[in-house]
Amino acid sequence: MSLQKHLLNAPATLVSESLQGLCAVNPQLAYDPENQVVYKRAIDPSKVAVICGGGSGHEPSHAGFVGEGILSAAVCGSVFASPNASQVRRGIDLVENDAGTLIVVKNYTGDVLNFGLAKEQYAAEHGKKPNQVKFLVVGDDVAVGKTQGDIVGRRGLAGVVLVYKIAGALAAQGGSLDEVYKIAQYVSSRIGTIGVGLEHCHVPGTATGETHLSADEIEIGLGIHNESGNKRIKPVPPLKDLIPQLLDLIMSTTDKERSFLPFKNDSKDEVVLLVNNLGGLSELELGGIAHAANEELKNRKVVVSRIISGTFMTSLNMPGFSISLVLLPREEDADAPKASKVLSLLDAKAETPGWKWTSSTKPNASFTLDKDLKPTTATKSTEVGSLSAADPKAFIEAIKRVCQAVVKEEPEITRMDTIAGDGDCGLTLKAGSEGVSEEISAGNIKGIDLVNDIVDIAKVAEKKMGGTSGALYSIFFSALAQGLQANAGSSTTVTDDIWKLALSDALAKLYTYTRARPPSRTLIDPLAAFITNLGQGFPSAVKDASDAAEYTKNVKAKAGRSAYVDSSLLTKEQVPDPGAWGVRTILQALFG
Repeated sequence: MSLQKHLLNAPATLVSESLQGLCAVNPQLAYDPENQVVYKRAIDPSKVAVICGGGSGHEPSHAGFVGEGILSAAVCGSVFASPNASQVRRGIDLVENDAGTLIVVKNYTGDVLNFGLAKEQYAAEHGKKPNQVKFLVVGDDVAVGKTQGDIVGRRGLAGVVLVYKIAGALAAQGGSLDEVYKIAQYVSSRIGTIGVGLEHCHVPGTATGETHLSADEIEIGLGIHNESGNKRIKPVPPLKDLIPQLLDLIMSTTDKERSFLPFKNDSKDEVVLLVNNLGGLSELELGGIAHAANEELKNRKVVVSRIISGTFMTSLNMPGFSISLVLLPREEDADAPKASKVLSLLDAKAETPGWKWTSSTKPNASFTLDKDLKPTTATKSTEVGSLSAADPKAFIEAIKRVCQAVVKEEPEITRMDTIAGDGDCGLTLKAGSEGVSEEISAGNIKGIDLVNDIVDIAKVAEKKMGGTSGALYSIFFSALAQGLQANAGSSTTVTDDIWKLALSDALAKLYTYTRARPPSRTLIDPLAAFITNLGQGFPSAVKDASDAAEYTKNVKAKAGRSAYVDSSLLTKEQVPDPGAWGVRTILQALFG
């Protein structure tokens, strides 16, 4: 189900308060509250003004692009609703100048009618300069076929922001109204966009809705006003399978319904790639999408001249993204601007909160290391004689049991950590266990050279687990390897006494890197209980460790992930510390 909780004073005042906040962030802006127009305080009368607008809920579009280098003003309606013609008319007046004004709107009926009406009203009232205001409608959606969209045309999606940027940059450089309009019109005709959603968004102040999509389903071709898409896919495909489908919709020259752009697919097509967050997608995922799209375009031998990735036009909090391609002109194209000119306008500096930093160069062809850099190579300890387990086969079987037990317990540890921490403890431990299993399968851990075996386990913890847990486990196992060497003497077999001494040394060394001491509601609690009670024998020490892990349910967190969680919630839920539970799982499996 889509996120249906919002932070606001009241739905009715949200748009106005948001625009006032934007003006506070960007002091070069002014705000007309009656008409919800955001505009530049300093209008240069010798330069063309570019204005846009539409329903709110698409932030940072539209008002977030008002500023030096892009827009002169934005006229904002209520959420997903066009402003009326009077508001737009006020916007035109606020940017009055001698060079003229270009209005750019997305192809939605309300926007076209109301902005168009305002433009015609202005022309009627200024009979001596009827062409002082020009009007451009941008439609870049490729989801709706030509037959279905025959009358209404293509919807306007995120690609329109590239028209804002290019037209605004040329206006800032002193281009005439005809020049600004012409390049905006050309770029508009060369954009294709397709959107993908994991779920629909929720409009503040509306009733709680039902989920539109099942947990393993995505929707392709959805609009930015909660319009459903034209296709659903189940289960959710990996990006390597999804991205080619999306690019096919934009780049097809054989689909009579969707061959909107004149791609030639001859390895000379040159594009600008825009990856846009529809509001609820993480930056982590967005980076993966940008990579997948870039790689697929390279596979198709398309020249990617720029990649622009970020949040440019949202649908409130929709978890999804859109991909846009601008097909750049070729040298031989008649009546077209130079590709270098389009790119230079895209690269031109813009002082607006909504325009994210973008590179002014092509993406790198590869991401390989510098040829002079050498990768770190693993080395084996040769400073001491080989220390073998008393029973190497039993040692390996015990390690395998541990790995299997942790993998089995992962869902429960993850559940605990969603309440008591950040939700990744179970997956972290699982990753470490799977890494150790791989080392055993590869023959790198055999039980006949325990120092290097444990060093290998420490490296697995560092590389596969990561984060705080990975560091703690890696430090502990590295210290354990040192302890075995320090306490082995002339022995070639690790006895129980050597294990006990080495474990005590490892705990002492671990304490130099963490301030956690039992009871602290961390993995230290069962680990310390186990090691400090080894004098009673391993079985008894494991029981003490298990009891300590269980007792963390009642311990007020002093360190670790739970220290930041409401203690009353943890007491109410009676959830033990996930890290402590992981140690309990390991020790119980290790000793059978």
